[in-house]
Amino acid sequence: MRTRLLSILIALTLTGGAYPAPAQDAGKIVEQYVKAAGGGRALAKIQTLTLEGTFTSDDGKMGTYTLDTKLPNRYYSELMAGEKNLIEAYNGKSAWHQNAAGDLGTLVGPEGMQLEAAAQYYNSRLLNLKKSKIALAFVGHAQVRGRDAVQLEVTTATGVKRQVYFDPETHLVVKEAATVGGVEEEILYDDYRTVDGVKLPYKIELHRGNDKYEITVTRAAINGTVGERVFDFPVKSQVKLPDLKALFKEIDDNQKAIDKIRENYAGSQSEEETEFEGDGRVKKREANEYTFFYLNGEEVTTRVKKDGKPLSAEEQKKENEKTQKRIVELQKHETKKEAKAEKAKEEGKSDEKDEPGIEIFLRACQFVNPRRERFRGQDVLVFDFEPNPEFKAHKMVEKIAQKLAGVVWIDEKAHDVARLEAYFTGDMKIAGGLLANLQKGTSFVFEQAFVNNEVWRPTYMEAHVGVRFLLVKGIKASVVTRYWDYKKFNVETLSTIAKPKGTDAPAEPPAKPH
Repeated sequence: MRTRLLSILIALTLTGGAYPAPAQDAGKIVEQYVKAAGGGRALAKIQTLTLEGTFTSDDGKMGTYTLDTKLPNRYYSELMAGEKNLIEAYNGKSAWHQNAAGDLGTLVGPEGMQLEAAAQYYNSRLLNLKKSKIALAFVGHAQVRGRDAVQLEVTTATGVKRQVYFDPETHLVVKEAATVGGVEEEILYDDYRTVDGVKLPYKIELHRGNDKYEITVTRAAINGTVGERVFDFPVKSQVKLPDLKALFKEIDDNQKAIDKIRENYAGSQSEEETEFEGDGRVKKREANEYTFFYLNGEEVTTRVKKDGKPLSAEEQKKENEKTQKRIVELQKHETKKEAKAEKAKEEGKSDEKDEPGIEIFLRACQFVNPRRERFRGQDVLVFDFEPNPEFKAHKMVEKIAQKLAGVVWIDEKAHDVARLEAYFTGDMKIAGGLLANLQKGTSFVFEQAFVNNEVWRPTYMEAHVGVRFLLVKGIKASVVTRYWDYKKFNVETLSTIAKPKGTDAPAEPPAKPH
C-alpha cells in the first residue's frame, strides 16, 4: 500500500483585585500552578486520573459524568442521561464521539485535532512543556465569576489553542475555554480538594455549545485501573476485520491501475509552509500555487502564484523551463527503464527490485477498533493501528513502520485508501541521530476524494514536523497541501486545461503516444 505522505506577551495582572502586580511571564504562572496543585513530583506520578459524579443540566435533566485520562494521550469524557450518552474520546490513534442521538463516528480534520489536543493537554499536567511541544503565551487578566484571573493561551504542536485561567491567589485553574470536537466549551472549576497529594476540583460547571451542566464530583481517583478499552470504540459498533494481508495486497496490486488512470488527470494545488519558533510563534510562512499533471507515475508541478500573487512573465518563463526540464528527465528515465526491462526479458531475468512490501506493515503494526462508516459519501472500512511491541525491527523501513500509530479509512470496493492519519510514537533517528532526528509527535494526514466516479485522488495533505539536524539545528514546521479542479484530458483535449491569464502559460502535459 502506498500513501503520500507564540511570543510571550508581557502584561500587568492584579493581585487580590486591588493593586497591580509586577508583569509576569507564562512560565512563572505555570510554575506557581504546579506548586499549588501538589508539586511537580506528585503531578508527574499521575498515570491515570478518574473523575466521576452527577450533573444537572440547565433544562433540569439529571445524569452521570465521567472523565478518564491516561498517559500518554488517552482521553474519555462522558455525560449520560438515561440512554443518551454524549461521549468525546481519543484513544491515542483516533478521535471519536457519540452524539445525543446515539450516532458514533470518527472525528477528522480540525475536530479530530481538537480532541487529540485536549488529550495531550490534560495528560501533560502542564509539566515538561518543551518535551510535549506545548507553547504558552501570557494574555493578561480577565474576570471569572466576578473575580480576577490570570489568562494564558496554551498551544499544542498542531496549532490548537486553549485559554486557561488561573486564580492569582491560589494559583489553581479556575476556567478553561476551547473548541473540542467542533463544539465551543467552557469549563469552570471550584471546590478543590486534596487526593493523593494532588488538588482536584469537586465542582465543575461545563458549558458545551448552548448547554450547561452543573457537575458534582463524587469520586476522584489517581492511578486507579483504567483499561485501554475505556478509550476504544464501543465493541457493539465494531465489525470483524477482513483478511488484511489479502486486502492490502489488493490495494497494492490496484496501484498500477490507479497510476494509469491518474495519467489522464490534471489540476491545481496550493502549498502553505509555516515554520515556528521554539515557543510556538510563527517564524516564516510561505504560500505557493501550482498546476500539475502526472507523467510516468510522477507528479509534475508548475508554480503559477507566490503568496497569492501571479508570477511575473519572467518568473513564469523560468518556472515553465523547469517543468520542461523535468519532463525531459522523466521521459529519459522511462526510456532507460523500458530498455533495461526489455534486456532483462531477453536474458530471461527479472528486472523487478525487491521493494518494501506490505507484509512489513502487517508485522510491525497491530490493528484494532475496526468499524464501518461513511466518508465523503462512500462506504469505508476504518480501523486504528499501533506499534506491535513483539516485532523486532532491523531495517530502516521496519523501524519507521514500528513507530507509527494512527487510523486509516479504506474503500474496499475501489481498493484504495480514502484517508490516513498517522504520527510517530517515538523519535526516529537517522544515522543514529547524527544526520537527523525526526521527533516524537511528528504527524501527517493524507486525504482523497472519489473523482469523476472513477478513482480516488488526493485532495488534502498536512504534516506537522519536528526535526533536529546534525544534533544542532532544530526545526518545527507545518505544511498543508490542497488539490482541486481535477480535469480529465487526453491527446485531443489538452487545450482545455486552464491557463493563467497575462503570463506565459504553464507547461502543458505532454501528448501521450498512441
